[in-house]
Amino acid sequence: MSHHSEGRIGNLPANINIMNPVPNKDAKSITQLVRKNGKIAGYRLSDGTVLSKREGVALAKQGGIRGVAIASRNGSEYLRSLPDGDESNNLGDLPSAPGNFE
Repeated sequence: MSHHSEGRIGNLPANINIMNPVPNKDAKSITQLVRKNGKIAGYRLSDGTVLSKREGVALAKQGGIRGVAIASRNGSEYLRSLPDGDESNNLGDLPSAPGNFE
């Protein structure tokens, strides 16, 4: 019986938000998603910057993106919309942006 608790946070599964960064005053919002084979591959920000998923997570951790939390599933981190009661700004509902990330 190991005391290793990887995959769980307290009694909650680890696919919940692992970090709620505090956005900087000049933080951008995500306006579009770059999709590849139906999966989110990157993000287009309100200033027009297009980031890969990994870059988006890194920027969000530094407070550069507002309205998102960082979650983890199967060891890979991704961004989630903060639940604010407004279904229209859920990340999964955003329009697609052109972009090509592996």
